[in-house]
Amino acid sequence: AFRDHRFNPIAAHELRNLSVGVSLLVQFEPARDYRDWTIGVHGIWIEFVLPNGRLETATYLPEVAAEQEWNHIGTIDSLLRKGGYSKKITEEFRLSIKVTRYQSVKHEISYAEYIKWHEQRQQ
Repeated sequence: AFRDHRFNPIAAHELRNLSVGVSLLVQFEPARDYRDWTIGVHGIWIEFVLPNGRLETATYLPEVAAEQEWNHIGTIDSLLRKGGYSKKITEEFRLSIKVTRYQSVKHEISYAEYIKWHEQRQQ
């Protein structure tokens, strides 16, 4: 993330407001189709072929669809765009997508909690 051009560099005065989260992805299983997952429970990984024949993939963590208030179609269509698909999205194309669903276990820590932990370790 330090070299991610989508975000401005973090300034020192912003550190106290930061937290970091790590999601451990678990329980991967094939879905029957693009609707075979539960919003807010499952993340999805899709694989599809672009018109030029190139295989592409895209994923959203379990919380993304719920946070964006998307339904299954909205989530899949957004993932297709994220993965580089620019043609008209049809139901036939959605049904051709390979979908893998998964769950995640997320842990977060604030900067203040990290500093406290670090100081205790130094004693």
